[in-house]
Amino acid sequence: MASKRGSDWIPNQDGEFFDKQGSYVDRVDTNKAAWGIPDADIQVLKDLRAEYEPLYMKIRSKKDRTSAQVGAHRDCRKRYEKAWRAFHKEWVLNNRRIPISELLILSGRKHDTKLSPKPKIDDIPWVGLSPMGGGWIKVTCRRWTDEDSPSMHNDADVIECRYTFLPVHLKPIEGKKFFFPTPEECPYVQNSTRARFIIKCVSEGVGMKFYGYFRWVNLSNPANNGSWTNGLQVVIA
Repeated sequence: MASKRGSDWIPNQDGEFFDKQGSYVDRVDTNKAAWGIPDADIQVLKDLRAEYEPLYMKIRSKKDRTSAQVGAHRDCRKRYEKAWRAFHKEWVLNNRRIPISELLILSGRKHDTKLSPKPKIDDIPWVGLSPMGGGWIKVTCRRWTDEDSPSMHNDADVIECRYTFLPVHLKPIEGKKFFFPTPEECPYVQNSTRARFIIKCVSEGVGMKFYGYFRWVNLSNPANNGSWTNGLQVVIA
């Protein structure tokens, strides 16, 4: 059956595998447009799911199942798991459009869902942006009360960045003032547990202007998140 990896994000037990594959496929199918995932790639998983689920239902009862049914289930699950891992690596694991809260669910990492005892974060990060070439941007974050070295806020789990790309020279449309996007309107999301990290912009961003917002985030209690910075911008090299 599946390989035994202990903390593997794909469950080894058949019943747990059955439950997770269904919720996973439903979740990515529902959010495919927002997360930029092609229909064709999701269809591969949906087709395997349609093949796998009836086979699983047939082998649930050890008393009634046949060796042929067990073999068919084993073969299908093996193919399904291989396709699932490939899909996850290609479209989920490093997808900047997927919020970290969703990534935690899809990857099956357990975290404490109880409200965090940490207080409300009343600090806004100081953020430095440095183009590195090749579409990469080096980000350094620190508290305003700290000195020059990057540092995470003690009450934050991650620092969240929401960003978009804009023309270097913004031109008003028909004489109207240009309105910069809000954090909620920015299509790209990246989260980091470190105060120093890299944002690898997609290819279409090279030569344009990076425009983004940053904040300290409490994963267990979003009500305690810090406030967003003002919009920060830098030309992507």
